[in-house]
Amino acid sequence: MHDTRTRYARDHSLLTPDTFVRAALPGMTNAVAVVHAAPAHGARFAEYTVELGEGGSFESGEHQTFLYVLEGAVEVGGQLLKPGGFAYIPQDSPLRIQADQAARAVVIEKPHLSISGDLPALFTGNSAAIEPVPMIGDETVGIQTLVPAEFTFDFAVNIMTFQPGATLPMVEAHVMEHGLLMLEGGGIYRLGENWYQVTAGDFIWMAPFCPQWFGALGKTPAKYLIYKDWNRHPLQLK
Repeated sequence: MHDTRTRYARDHSLLTPDTFVRAALPGMTNAVAVVHAAPAHGARFAEYTVELGEGGSFESGEHQTFLYVLEGAVEVGGQLLKPGGFAYIPQDSPLRIQADQAARAVVIEKPHLSISGDLPALFTGNSAAIEPVPMIGDETVGIQTLVPAEFTFDFAVNIMTFQPGATLPMVEAHVMEHGLLMLEGGGIYRLGENWYQVTAGDFIWMAPFCPQWFGALGKTPAKYLIYKDWNRHPLQLK
């Protein structure tokens, strides 16, 4: 008999590595994807992990794309991104993303909801160069902002690091949805009325208004990469 921590509900899902299914997406060469979030289960964005072999490559789609390197190195627009490196690629500006050696990266794609007619420009960076900011004055929870908090952007991507025993200050319920990839450590996540053990490699999708809370467990920090849509009127978020 086989068991798994993977769970699926109307307003959330927890996907664990033992249930990941890999398949190539159009435009991929010597690469496969593990799709974590998609409109097929109600998400307003797509998020997937790309696993590239030696010389592997893929192309960003027609929508705006955010990429974060997990392992190895990938080249984006002439920039070599190593672990912790990230890139934003504007809508309708596809780029070829390639790796000389094996690499892994998480990719987020979303149609851009413009409020001014302007499209954000391509940019790259590395999370190691971004100083964490305490969450609501709590030094045990640090937030690194990877996408500028400007209204040109209709989504955010942050890294949140929790020291052992640290927690979110409240149970949250809001109009924004989330895609969350556990990078390090682990803890307990409340999603709706359910409580889940989570650890590095797990992925969580949270629908709008899904009650959510996290607490870090263990002797090492817990860290996750989290997406949310924001900066738009709620009537646009549909």
